This record gives sequence, C-alpha cells and structure tokens, in this order.
Amino acid sequence: MNNATYNEMDDQLRPEYDLSELTGGTRGKYVQRYKEGTNLILLAPDVAEVFKDNESVNEALRLLIKIAGEKYSKAVQQTAPADARTARG
Repeated sequence: MNNATYNEMDDQLRPEYDLSELTGGTRGKYVQRYKEGTNLILLAPDVAEVFKDNESVNEALRLLIKIAGEKYSKAVQQTAPADARTARG
C-alpha cells in the first residue's frame, strides 16, 4: 500500500489484531482449482459420516441420477400420447 494515500479511516482491521501473526500465507494457493471450476459443497455432519471422500459422494449421486432418470423416462413414456412415443423413436 502506498503510504502517501493511506487513510486511517479506510483501515478496517481492529487494533487488537497482531499483524506479526499474519505471516506465512501463500497468495493464490487455490487459484488453479478455482480456474478449473471446482465446486466446494459443505456436507451436513451426518452425511459426512457416511461419505468419507468426494468419490463416494460422486458415486452415490451418479446412481441417484441414473435411478431418477430411468423413472423419469418411464413416466414420460407412459403419459405421452401414442403419436409422441412413436415420433421419438
């Protein structure tokens, strides 16, 4: 920060913060993950007990998508008019 433009009113840190303890941080530590589009989702504690890693969560969700997709496609086929069913192939 340029000392010539420093304004005490712009300082939002509380005076009791010890800035000497704020060393050792790594700037841009997660920027690559952010660029890749990683989505972070917070699991409820009871769900996190069952799903210990991201792969187990992904596997369960893929299965749910497959089941829901099959049920959805069957429901659409049953409620669609006969001409619509044959038009889809």
